[in-house]
Amino acid sequence: MMKKPLSDAHILALAHDTLDIEAQAVLQLKEQLSGSFVQAVAQILKLSGRVVVMGMGKSGHVGRKITATLASTGTPAMFVHPAEASHGDLGMVTDQDLVLAISNSGESDELSAILPVLKRLGVPLIAMTGGLQSSLALHADIVLNSGVSKEACPLNLAPTASTTAQLALGDALAVVLLDARGFKAEDFARSHPGGSLGRRLLTHVSDVMRSGNAVPAVSPESSFSELMREMSAKGLGASAVVNHANQVLGIFTDGDLRRLIEKGVDMRQLTAQDVMHVSPRTVRQDALAVEAADLMEQHRITSVLVVDAHNKLCGAINTHDLLRAKVI
Repeated sequence: MMKKPLSDAHILALAHDTLDIEAQAVLQLKEQLSGSFVQAVAQILKLSGRVVVMGMGKSGHVGRKITATLASTGTPAMFVHPAEASHGDLGMVTDQDLVLAISNSGESDELSAILPVLKRLGVPLIAMTGGLQSSLALHADIVLNSGVSKEACPLNLAPTASTTAQLALGDALAVVLLDARGFKAEDFARSHPGGSLGRRLLTHVSDVMRSGNAVPAVSPESSFSELMREMSAKGLGASAVVNHANQVLGIFTDGDLRRLIEKGVDMRQLTAQDVMHVSPRTVRQDALAVEAADLMEQHRITSVLVVDAHNKLCGAINTHDLLRAKVI
């Protein structure tokens, strides 16, 4: 195989052509969508089992991505390799499942070999194929037309536009199913606990707040020096002022201290009640941590007291706590 020199203009032209062809392939799918797509959605929604996705070669790679998208958006799914299915893995498929078989030509030998078995098992079969008269299409209960006019490959051989079309059609199926199930951001987060969205939607204030002896708090009668010792010892940059029932009456912060110093106030004879900021911003312990972050950003504060339903102090949280938890 001989390499030929390519000019910059030729390189860009080929890239542009590829994107144009693949974009056109996706747009062409809109014209090909029909009642069979609606039937496929209805069939999957009434499933008590899983969507079992199958495909060989490049279609198999696309199938794995479609499987992952379905599973993460509320539709139980698994990928089974057609070649392995012929050697025992077909036992993973039950009569409660549905098979989504992907093949551009519809004549994959590995898929064709197991089609009669799927029929005998009574497993519904949805075909995603460009071969509307193929063996796969003829065996299928529902056919989704993923055919393209041509591949982006200059030789019209390598699966390019066809796999892009399969991928887009799989996404369309997943999105419609997601909406039909009433799938919400919170549901998505539960299947992505390690991601930033999962942390934002699953982490509660109680998960990251300081609690117990780590929370600075004094009584209203505490002297100013006692208040300062409590703030210094706990390192929050603030201290709660609470009554005998541990209910929050106020807060005193580093910012309040600076303002008193700027005014030249003699603080030696003052008590916590004299200097506290009454009715401070608080957040409930069962709130999402991201709500605490929003509250601090909105009011330009760096820490907030955490209370229960009865306004009793149960913790404190600041921006460093949220950063460590990767909520912000």
